[in-house]
Amino acid sequence: MTALSVSTIPVASLPVDCIVIGAAKSTKGPVPAPGAEAVAEAFDGALAELLGTLGVTGAEGEVAKLPAPAGIRARLVLTVGLGDAANNNEEYDAETLRRAAGVAARTLAGTGTVALALPARTAEAVEAVAVGGLLGAYAFTAYRTTDHAAAPVRELAILANRVGRTDAEAAVRRAGVLGQELNRARDLVNTPANDLHPESFAAAVVSAGQEYGLAVEVLDEEAFAAGAFGGILGVGQGSARPPRLVRIAHTHPEAKASLAYVGKGITYDSGGISLKPVGANEIMKRDMAGAAAVFAAVLAVARLDLRVNVTGWLALAENMPSGSAVRPGDVLRMYGGRTVEVLNTDAEGRLVLADALVRAGEERPDAIVDVATLTAAMRFGLGNHLFGTMSNDDAFRDRVLAAASRAGERAWPMPLPAELRGSLDSRVADLANLGERMGGGLVAGLFLQEFVPAGTPWAHLDIAGPAFHEGEPNGYTPNGGTGCAVRTLVRLAQDTATGGHDGP
Repeated sequence: MTALSVSTIPVASLPVDCIVIGAAKSTKGPVPAPGAEAVAEAFDGALAELLGTLGVTGAEGEVAKLPAPAGIRARLVLTVGLGDAANNNEEYDAETLRRAAGVAARTLAGTGTVALALPARTAEAVEAVAVGGLLGAYAFTAYRTTDHAAAPVRELAILANRVGRTDAEAAVRRAGVLGQELNRARDLVNTPANDLHPESFAAAVVSAGQEYGLAVEVLDEEAFAAGAFGGILGVGQGSARPPRLVRIAHTHPEAKASLAYVGKGITYDSGGISLKPVGANEIMKRDMAGAAAVFAAVLAVARLDLRVNVTGWLALAENMPSGSAVRPGDVLRMYGGRTVEVLNTDAEGRLVLADALVRAGEERPDAIVDVATLTAAMRFGLGNHLFGTMSNDDAFRDRVLAAASRAGERAWPMPLPAELRGSLDSRVADLANLGERMGGGLVAGLFLQEFVPAGTPWAHLDIAGPAFHEGEPNGYTPNGGTGCAVRTLVRLAQDTATGGHDGP
């Protein structure tokens, strides 16, 4: 795993393999960004001209490798584009710095030590550079038996000469925790379903709980039968791998608020009897990305020792077709007593979440957030880079959206239209698990809302689009699992712990 450190040594004297500096666009061509002064000086003031000669423009994500000049101890200089140059008194926004650091870390795979001399004049900027670098250095190699790609950068040193050492080290520590836990979520999403199933996922939570001193409780199929958890039990009954509901809790003695995070954890989704078509199954190991995000977020909150109580609920099942699988037309009795007619077994995520929402609500948290790769409709509507956010409370929805924005994740507010609720009525049960097709992502949110305790603020994050990246890597985003929503959940916990929106 890539190591992070803080350095206040003059950049020219750093004993590293490569120094990364920023290059920005201007009306006169590319210009070195703040932090690159010593490197630019070593090029006898001709760095901008050299970059222009090489065709560099400073566009965001653009990279160029240069041999280090005399006077620089490193062997290599890498410039990474930041986009339009910031004015003298302005800072580059955190997301620009995250992406730049991520691009640099990916580009320099196979390099031992790298110094990131990007514009980092505040603790927030230092944290952004460190997070981006750690996420960009990520690689999933658990199943590689030969070296198909260069190893990730071994160590990233964050240049923080403009920030106090104590503040910089605290920022890098926060970044290290967040990056490590987000990468844990990525690993889980990338692990194939033959190795990651409800039992092994639950075992991983138990192990991490023991490592970090968190309370973990695992409910199995016997507990489900005794407690009438019809949603989770029904979805999981077609698989040879029995379902699980895992509770993991961070409790702080000075907490004044509590949050419950609920994650959809379908470790493989075949669609069940309502089988998915050819071409739709290959990435269905990703259908537990919500549970992975919740798990990683709770661990990050605990490791950061945030003054807020956060409980994670992981609803884990494998949705498979077999002689024992739930059938279209079956009626399930959910936890809490309500009945649901199953019209489509591929609308299974809302069934496991419904049980978990009721159970989470019994502990009377101040707010509940569920996270799920829930509907193709949300992906069709918002694409692969934004997740939809629905809520029964406009003020709480705005808090979640603000947390996502501050964390660098792209979320979009979506409504819960009352006129669509009637399409969930069943002729034989309290509810059907499928309603009107048009606006299907909103209908799914309306279904979940039925299982949220009255008066409890709740938000639903449908991360179907951005949870798994099928294209080429970009910025700090790799191919495969992205760790979507981890940063939003941690940021929301930070805001809740401080009672506002202050701090980095």
